[in-house]
Amino acid sequence: MKVLVTGGAGFIGSAVVCHIINNTTDSVVNLDKLTYAGNLENLTSVRNSPRYAFEQVDICNRAELDRVFSQHQPDAIMHLAAESHVDRSIDGPAAFIETNIVGTYTLLEAARNYWQQLEEPRKAAFRFHHISTDEVYGDLPHPDDVANTESVGAGHARDIDTELPLFTETTAYAPSSPYSASKASSDHLVRVWRRTYGLPTIITNCSNNYGPYHFPEKLIPHVILNALHGKPLPIYGRGDQIRDWLYVEDHARALYRVITEGEVGETYNIGGHNEKRNIEVVQAICTILDDLAADRAPDGGYETLISYVKDRPGHDRRYAIDASKIGDELGWQPEETFETGLRKTVEWYLNNEQWWQRVLNGDYQLVRLGKK
Repeated sequence: MKVLVTGGAGFIGSAVVCHIINNTTDSVVNLDKLTYAGNLENLTSVRNSPRYAFEQVDICNRAELDRVFSQHQPDAIMHLAAESHVDRSIDGPAAFIETNIVGTYTLLEAARNYWQQLEEPRKAAFRFHHISTDEVYGDLPHPDDVANTESVGAGHARDIDTELPLFTETTAYAPSSPYSASKASSDHLVRVWRRTYGLPTIITNCSNNYGPYHFPEKLIPHVILNALHGKPLPIYGRGDQIRDWLYVEDHARALYRVITEGEVGETYNIGGHNEKRNIEVVQAICTILDDLAADRAPDGGYETLISYVKDRPGHDRRYAIDASKIGDELGWQPEETFETGLRKTVEWYLNNEQWWQRVLNGDYQLVRLGKK
């Protein structure tokens, strides 16, 4: 199988590309615009593989998409290209509308045109896999605010331990930010292209990813690097926002399982079974750093760097995914616990200082373009 991966130089996309090249006999065409978070250095382990090809293309460029489809003749698409940072979407939503909505539409049309010209059995086997987020569902009841959990609402499952609802594949959409609204829009487009045109699509919605090569604007790498530099560790509000955390390599395995075994027209939620308050995540990072990087720790340990800042507008209180469907139907389960995955992540940043120093210094521009 030849898989076209959009956004394959990004955090999750590069993990998917590396998983496919390193663990299967399939080929990958990595299509990436190489915006600020795209970095070809994430792919050093596969760049020389004869089964790997790279195309620097914007998914909004229809002519270039048509060329890539014609030239590479993919058997499946894994669509990960997206603007993905909530704070950036609040400050400048235009790029999110352009890439996540217009770009997805343009890719869908190019894929539909290509798919319609395929001959059987390749046409029947073709798949368009759209990778999305749990943020499209809005937020869930928070344990601090819920006194009576008898009614959890339609489309939710219960968390057995907390008696609070979880996101399921039938949970209604209620996005809270320009980012999540743009991803919700792209999800709807993908479903419509299946219903209206018959394009064989699958959608997955995942919880918060973390792991190696995560761009430093995100919570976990931001905290790790600030701590190592002795800078404040900013926590929105009281730090009581709850997220489900998914190790990126577990996510990559799940996505490949879906593209190869998932049912057309289905949605699969992918989560790590790791609900944690943001403050707990930061405290856990501090504890690991106290162990692994004690020589850089301030007096009193890394937790002394924690500071509380004004909460972001419309900040969702809790996300939590019910991942039972992908487990029951496709046999996928995460291999990493939050504790093992977080320790691996901290160790990776400690062992790869050259990578993140280049990113922090802006020198990654040349690295990510493959020019350094």
